This record gives sequence, structure tokens and C-alpha cells, in this order.
Amino acid sequence: MLLPEPRRRRLLMSRVFRPGGKGRVRRRWSLCLGLALLAVPAAAAAGEASASAAAAPLLPNLLVDSRGNRIVTRTAWTRQREELLRQWREVLGTLPKRRPALETEILETEEQPGFTRQHIRYQVEPGVNSDGYLLLPAGRKGRGPAVVVFHPTTPFGPRGVAGLEPSYEEAKWQGVHLVQRGYVVWCPRNYINTEGADWAGNASRVKQRHPDWTGITRMVWDAIRAVDFLESLPQVDPKRIGCLGHSLGAKVVLYAMAFDPRYQAGVSSEGGIGLRFSNWDAVWYLGPQIRKADFKLENHTVLALVAPRPFLLIGGDSADSDRSLAFLDAVRPVYDLWDAGNRLQWLNHRQGHRYPAEARAAAEAFLDQYLKPR
Repeated sequence: MLLPEPRRRRLLMSRVFRPGGKGRVRRRWSLCLGLALLAVPAAAAAGEASASAAAAPLLPNLLVDSRGNRIVTRTAWTRQREELLRQWREVLGTLPKRRPALETEILETEEQPGFTRQHIRYQVEPGVNSDGYLLLPAGRKGRGPAVVVFHPTTPFGPRGVAGLEPSYEEAKWQGVHLVQRGYVVWCPRNYINTEGADWAGNASRVKQRHPDWTGITRMVWDAIRAVDFLESLPQVDPKRIGCLGHSLGAKVVLYAMAFDPRYQAGVSSEGGIGLRFSNWDAVWYLGPQIRKADFKLENHTVLALVAPRPFLLIGGDSADSDRSLAFLDAVRPVYDLWDAGNRLQWLNHRQGHRYPAEARAAAEAFLDQYLKPR
């Protein structure tokens, strides 16, 4: 469906984050930076980058309530937000009200130039453990900022972003890049990478334990436990915790920020923000229910739950492209209730389903801007 002409022109414009510009945002024409595409070997990972031809949907106005009344105050938005949370809880299922002890166990410690890396296991729910890699900057005194790096779809799991796989492209060593900037970094394992890389099987096991959960629900719960873990560390300022993710990790960033307000800033790279933009219907995400005619929710309602916290969406003309601007346009009026529209930012590097130098620079500058206030 073609958008009305004025709307199409407006979508060509975006708030673009400028790497190296100290977080400055300005209106400019989006420039084509390249057309190179990087093939993703795993079939499901390729699904993250597919559907590039999907049109931007027409999204309902978030500032109109169920009675047709316009929402013009933060108080009224709070009521609307509660209604959106209710609707999504019906989809995602019930999260536990009580969080068990972490029962943290350090499995391995190694010193690297400028940081310490530890392999750590902890309990995410009674009888269920997960693991990941903690990167601690050398010389840290007192509490400082921390970032959870949610890894993409790769058989390496968290080892890739933690810099432990030499064959994994260094551009995606996001955990290492961030610890070198002074962040405490936690690189947790996504549940789909437990029990081998049997993603559908792992999703089935989650369903057996929690019949009302989706795969994304488990990812949200693990993201909550990731913050629990970081808050337990004496090196972390609990008021300066952010998250970053590419592809699979980008999806987790969106839902983690929506359902855990302790995440103060997030960067989502090439996850495909629209439910038709990538493989959200996979059983390890939201499942085939989203293809039903009576499923009316879209991810702009999830992004709206993040407001007014800073959120950077990065696209490469693959899973996310200029059609993703419809989602930012739909949510920006909610941010404007706080005069915080500049916290909702966008970059299209136009280099396919990759995390190139432009994306890295933008992500790091964005996190520095909001988690390292001067």
C-alpha cells in the first residue's frame, strides 16, 4: 500500500544520529552509504534479514485512547501505557513475581590487556541456569556505567560478542569494544543457544515449563535477570545500565527496554522492528499467532513502552530500512510529552544486515551520551 504523498516525503526525512557528533541530532536527507550485503550463514539468521520488501504499515495513533479521546498529558499516557502493558501481557504470559537468588558461580577468569573476562553462571529461575561473560575494565574505582550486550544468531552465542572466537568478525566483538571504553559489560547467553543450537527445540522446552509463554517472554525474563546480576556487582551504578544488540540481540533490546525500566538506554541494530520485517513469527520469538487476522498489536506499541528513555534504531536496508521510520514517527509524539523527541534516534548505514564501523561509532557515541553524563 502506498502512503499518501505528504507522508512518503516525511518518511524520507529522519532524525539521524551522527557518529562523532557528541550526540547532536539534526534533520537531513538520508544518504546512501553503500549497497554491500553480508550473507548470514544460518537459515534462521537469514530470516532476520529477510522481508526487506515489506511495506511500512499504517500504524494506529498511540495518543488516542479506546474511547477516541486524545491523550495530551503524561497522566493520560500512563493510563494508556497500562492498557498496552495489559494487552502485551496477554500475549507474552505471566512473568514470575518473585526472582530467585542468583547463586552466582565464577567458572573461569582470564586477564586481557585493559580488562578482566570471567565466565559466569547463575540461576534465572528455580532449577534453570544460564551463563555468559562478564568483562570488567581494569582500574575501575567505584561504580560506573554498564551495558548488557545481547548476542546475534550465531553458534558462538555469547562467546562471539565477548571476543572469544577468533573466527568471529572483530566488528561484532561488541563486548570488548565497550569494556575498552570503560563500561562493565555482561554478555549473557540467549536461551535459544542452550542445548546446542536447537532453537525450535529450546523454544519447545520453554513452552513445556511455561505453557503461556512465548520465546520472547523467556528472552524478557533473561534480560530482567541480567540487570539483577549487574546490580549485584559493586562496580556497577544501577542508574546507568544500558543494552545493545544486533539481529537477534536487537529484538531482545526492544522488549528488554519495554518490560524492564532499569535499562536506561538501548541500541537496536537490524532486528526488523516491524512484525512483518523479519522472522518474528518463529517459535523462538512470538510464534505463528502474530499471523492470525485477529492479532492487532504491532511493535510500535512495544517501543512506546520505552518512552521517554533514549533508544537508537540502526538499519542497513535489510531487516530495518527507511520503512522502519514509520515506527519512530508513530512513537515520537509519546516522547514529545516529555519534550524528549531527540532521545528517539535513527541511523541507516545502508550496508545490509551488518554491524559496520558506522553502526559501531553511532552506538558507542549514543551510549556514551546517555550513560556517561559529564
